[in-house]
Amino acid sequence: MGMRPLVAGNWKMNGSRSSLKELAAMAEGYDAALKAKVDLMICPPAPLVFLAAAAAIGTRIAIGGQDCHTEASGAFTGEVSAEMLADAGATAVIVGHSERRQYFREADATVAAKAAAANRAGLVAIVCVGETREEREAGKALAV
Repeated sequence: MGMRPLVAGNWKMNGSRSSLKELAAMAEGYDAALKAKVDLMICPPAPLVFLAAAAAIGTRIAIGGQDCHTEASGAFTGEVSAEMLADAGATAVIVGHSERRQYFREADATVAAKAAAANRAGLVAIVCVGETREEREAGKALAV
């Protein structure tokens, strides 16, 4: 038995509490034929994960986090642990996004540690691999 395709929308550093109203409209538009074929997830910024999870109750839309720290807790100001995301209602977390690799110089070893942290917290790790924006725009996506 194969895995069902997952369509995940990463909100990046966008959205607000009021934008969660769109979640209800999205759930209504997620028709029965599509529900049978794919899973749908949104990944809002960390401050909205709890509210998004509450808004998604009764829908088939899952909520994910955009990143997590390698540690479960500690003196890591501004960071979010996988346990915190799970406690807020997330079922998955994105790790290794090209923006994190580019701007924060996250190496494969860090991404692997984040994926392991996600799994320990009971989250599915959505591990991003592939090209940078520049490589994609230069037509090199398949070569990477």
